[in-house]
Amino acid sequence: MTLIEKFPIAEAKFDLYFLAYDSPNALSPKAHWSDRQGMLELTHNYGTENDPSFAIANGNQEPHRGFGHVCISVDNIQAACERISSAGYRFQKKLSDGRMRNVAFALDPDDYWVEIISDNKVEDTEGIKETDPSTYRMNHTMLRVKDHEQSLTFYKDVLGMSLLRTSEKPSANFNLYFLGYVPGANNDVNTHTLEGVLELTWNYGTEKDAGFKYHDGNAEPQGFGHIAITVDDLDAACQRFEEKGVRWKKRLTDGKMKQMAFVLDPDGYWVEVVQNQNIKATHNL
Repeated sequence: MTLIEKFPIAEAKFDLYFLAYDSPNALSPKAHWSDRQGMLELTHNYGTENDPSFAIANGNQEPHRGFGHVCISVDNIQAACERISSAGYRFQKKLSDGRMRNVAFALDPDDYWVEIISDNKVEDTEGIKETDPSTYRMNHTMLRVKDHEQSLTFYKDVLGMSLLRTSEKPSANFNLYFLGYVPGANNDVNTHTLEGVLELTWNYGTEKDAGFKYHDGNAEPQGFGHIAITVDDLDAACQRFEEKGVRWKKRLTDGKMKQMAFVLDPDGYWVEVVQNQNIKATHNL
């Protein structure tokens, strides 16, 4: 990935780093950070690197499960995994582990999971030793949800996403739902070649447990922060959300930062809403 933008917020003692795939082979090369299909935002709070006891909640350990992983899609998955391993990074799951031999999970320095999937059939890339990172995609972010119907309604009807693909796993008691902004999508899209996709994981039965709750990543212990969408008109979008009866974490008028809002999804995950500067450069970012 390439560092696209850095926002130092020294007065609040943190910095924001925005990364994306930016080669000529990328889906939105050289675009403004607010006008990209896939982006990873990293937040660094000053001083945490000097605290040997500091650790984040990666979202995959009880009792703080919620956020699952980010995912990159690659050209030749065996060669890509070997490249990551040779660089000294650890794996939560190697390609050879378990029954699912077509996905791997690398661990970043904070133990966040990074899923690795292949654009090509795994059996067709078995003997290929080269991989081209310029072809990689920031494919999706995965969140676990308690009630799939409520979550799908929110992301489709309120945020305007389309259901791109559904993967049902009844033998393992869960379903996967892939959503994104793809005009005309009808639940049969090949999502591996896309960027900026949202994967929702629903484990059967959680919706029937009144006391069940996922960790949103912003309560202690912290880790995952939010997903974000950019809109054509920030003020109009927030007015529409108000009319839809969303729950707000932060309205545009709240606090000092008037250029962004945060709505809450049915599980309490934060969704940042910002202006697409390529469409309407009205809010100073």
